[in-house]
Amino acid sequence: MKVRAVILAGGEGTRLKVLTRKRAKPAIPFAGKYRIIDFTLSNCVNSGLYDVLVLTQYRPHSLNEHLANGRPWDLDRSFSGGLQLLQPFQGRAESDWYAGTADAVYQNLNFIKQNGAELILILSGDHVYQMNYDALITFHQEHAADATVCTINVSPEEGSRFGIISTDDQYRITGFVEKPAKPKGTLASMGVYLFRLDALENLLRADAKRGTTSHDFGKDILPRMIEDNMRVFAYPFSGYWVDVGTIDAYWETHMDLVKNPPALDLTDRAWIVHTRSEERPPVRIEAGAQCVDSLITDGSIIAGGAIVERSVLSPGVYVGPNAVVRESIILTDSYIEAGATVERAVIDKNCVIGHNARIGEISDSGPDRGIVMIGKGTHVPNGMIVHRGACVASDLRTEDFKQMEIPENADIPSVIRADY
Repeated sequence: MKVRAVILAGGEGTRLKVLTRKRAKPAIPFAGKYRIIDFTLSNCVNSGLYDVLVLTQYRPHSLNEHLANGRPWDLDRSFSGGLQLLQPFQGRAESDWYAGTADAVYQNLNFIKQNGAELILILSGDHVYQMNYDALITFHQEHAADATVCTINVSPEEGSRFGIISTDDQYRITGFVEKPAKPKGTLASMGVYLFRLDALENLLRADAKRGTTSHDFGKDILPRMIEDNMRVFAYPFSGYWVDVGTIDAYWETHMDLVKNPPALDLTDRAWIVHTRSEERPPVRIEAGAQCVDSLITDGSIIAGGAIVERSVLSPGVYVGPNAVVRESIILTDSYIEAGATVERAVIDKNCVIGHNARIGEISDSGPDRGIVMIGKGTHVPNGMIVHRGACVASDLRTEDFKQMEIPENADIPSVIRADY
């Protein structure tokens, strides 16, 4: 059967704070040289799926630039579909900004139906995992399913973040509750769905006509399929999978990569994660520097006396003499000046952390990890202290900071007009 993949990449991602104020969530840099969407795209091509539609919406510019014509993923083709980017458009009465995941697919249904695909694989562009979709397709066909939902077991504490599923002993889904306050199980939807095209089309058209719907696959489409006794099955997935929709999840997934062995093997030549890479010089590590359990990307410089531990450095990062970076993610072309300390922080692109500044701390006190966020292009003054959990906006200059210490969990806006 011919399969067409549809990647939903339009989410605003507000829980990622400053990381998504200038970019779509799937375009966020990840693991040094990648973007989050690279994992879903690579899963497609590694599974032999070369007909891919990407539905964008929120701040699509950096995502569009990254995807370009699809060449890094071998998707610059037309005969077998290749990569196509689709954005919301106006031209008929029912077209508008996407109201939900199902509405996004419905508004592009005419494009999705082209090329004669019989099965439609719905994917999210903001998940980090490695999965062979060919096994999913085989499972779907063997069970003569109208729809198949990929599932994974989560902890009871995490259950309220996901759609929770119950099944019979044949994997047929008997119940689906989206983000329940008190989950009654731990089998969760991964947001990966495989539909028969004719079933999907009928469901979306019926959903579009209903006034009381949020036009969402998890909240509306799948529960209605189960109510109508359609053949909906759960495909069990046992590999590594993370929805990096929160700061803690984004940070923890990076920490999984620097473990020994890592939870996700990026060096597996049988399952390459493809991306669009810049030409950068080799990494330079000067005498006296220490790098332990870290990922260091091309163009980075680690000066003498600097310490980098359990961290991820993106292209062009500079860590100055005697600076310390621990359990942190430093994005492209950011500078950690001499004597600065950065611990449990995410530093966005083109930031400067001034001499002897202290950003964050390693502490497990409190309800969360206390990850510090520094927005894109911000220059933190020399000697400044930013306590755990604080979030500092993008594009701040040193003169914008009216105090030299930012309290724990403070949220510093883009323009500081008064003392905080």
